[in-house]
Amino acid sequence: MSISETPLENRVILVTGASYGIGREAVYGFAQAGATVIMLARTEDMLNEIYDDFASKSLPEPVIVAFDLESAPEEAYFQLRDMIGKEFGHLDGLLLNASMLGQRTPISNYNWQTWNRVMNLNLNSQFLMSRTLLPLMEEAPSDASILFTSSSVGRQSKAFWGAYGVSKFAIEGLMQTMAAELENISNVRVNSINPGGTRTNMRAEAYPAENPASVKEPQALVSQYVYLMSSASQHLNGQALDYSEQ
Repeated sequence: MSISETPLENRVILVTGASYGIGREAVYGFAQAGATVIMLARTEDMLNEIYDDFASKSLPEPVIVAFDLESAPEEAYFQLRDMIGKEFGHLDGLLLNASMLGQRTPISNYNWQTWNRVMNLNLNSQFLMSRTLLPLMEEAPSDASILFTSSSVGRQSKAFWGAYGVSKFAIEGLMQTMAAELENISNVRVNSINPGGTRTNMRAEAYPAENPASVKEPQALVSQYVYLMSSASQHLNGQALDYSEQ
């Protein structure tokens, strides 16, 4: 890959939910575009597999972080920040992608413990990650990008999507708040993207009767995600974006 094909060269990007689905494809896409990727997920074995595959493909050496976003205490986020600061001195990109579906059931039947689990992972962890790592992103040499993975049910409510839909609505609010606060005073931009129907395990869980071949593979998202992490998109801030075919 030539320099002209590496828009993320010399950038350090952290991806949550990096071991599967959209996060996994983003990790490969960012690395192929020249970035050093910090892969964060709960399943260390899967991250090790990706690490070994990177070596076999001569991709930039990634960093593995085993981290349980559902239950990690606030102190763990500060420790993560300190590790990245010591290793790299800054952070250029943050893809907040990890989430869980929870129950597909009416609110009147929704389990309180499940509601808390979904909110902790889908919302609270993303608040903690973006807030805690923001100082490192403001140290980026040029521009930096925070990108939240949203959902169509975070834009227009639908019955039976429960905590998942509500958490995605809240992510849109968090994105808008951060973008407004940082506009004109920071090199950090904040946006969200709705990837649309994508062939992932979560999609199969949500739509068990759907033919997987009827929706796109996660790899189709990569070029747009790379664009949103590159300096070419630094004019975008506070935008609720949708996947578009390139």
